[in-house]
Amino acid sequence: MFIQTKAGDTSAEMVFFPGEAVSQSGPVRVSREEAAERSPLAERLYAVDGIEGVELQPDSIVLTKIEAADWDQCRTEIFSAIVAHYQSGKEAVVTTEPAGEFDAEIITQIKDLLATRIVPAVTQSGGDVEFHSYKDGNLYLKLQGSAFGMLNGITNMLKHYVPEIQAILDHREALPRPGLQTNEGKAIRELLQDKINPSIAAHGGHITLVDVQDSKAYVRLEGGCQGCGMADVTLKQGVATEIKSLIPSIEEVLDVTDHAGGTNPYYQPG
Repeated sequence: MFIQTKAGDTSAEMVFFPGEAVSQSGPVRVSREEAAERSPLAERLYAVDGIEGVELQPDSIVLTKIEAADWDQCRTEIFSAIVAHYQSGKEAVVTTEPAGEFDAEIITQIKDLLATRIVPAVTQSGGDVEFHSYKDGNLYLKLQGSAFGMLNGITNMLKHYVPEIQAILDHREALPRPGLQTNEGKAIRELLQDKINPSIAAHGGHITLVDVQDSKAYVRLEGGCQGCGMADVTLKQGVATEIKSLIPSIEEVLDVTDHAGGTNPYYQPG
């Protein structure tokens, strides 16, 4: 997991960016007393000695330490707590708002199809797929390994049985990123969806646009591309070249993939 940090507004604050969606309901301050019921992530972070405040932003975590604590000493435990949370599959903030009756029926259908038809097929090839959320016709799934290469088949089956689904997206797409809504962001996503991803799907690969900021496009390599020894060549000589050719304003295409994490066909920890 690729976690970035930056200094907060004061020396007692530090901001952590896990590269995953954190709070999908906007900024949420969680006190130590309510953490056990309100936020599994905050509960883990309060277990780190020296942490006295947790605020969950859409894509970041703002932590406040006591005066006597040292960030260099806390950082490793904080990283471990964040990684353990995302490996657990739990929500960062417990959702209490119930889904509408109509959406609840759709979600039940989706979960049943995943459990009986899709997950068994995906796990046979070493992948996995899990329901994350459903909102406004968009279905967000947690995809792992070979599931990325099987996304077209998964999409066709789910849309066939549940026509209310308009789009099926990786769960990390649920995180709002202004850069994805720009003309450049939309053009890059269309290029990936229509041309690049279909060409690498046969190898179980998938590339997602994470964000566009200024003249930089940030992408994440998934499935068979994660940990692949040729990933750097594929990105620099293939994907980056096509993106820059299509959108001249993009000067750099940067890979934010954790190529040493997860389980995939190419990488095995030593």
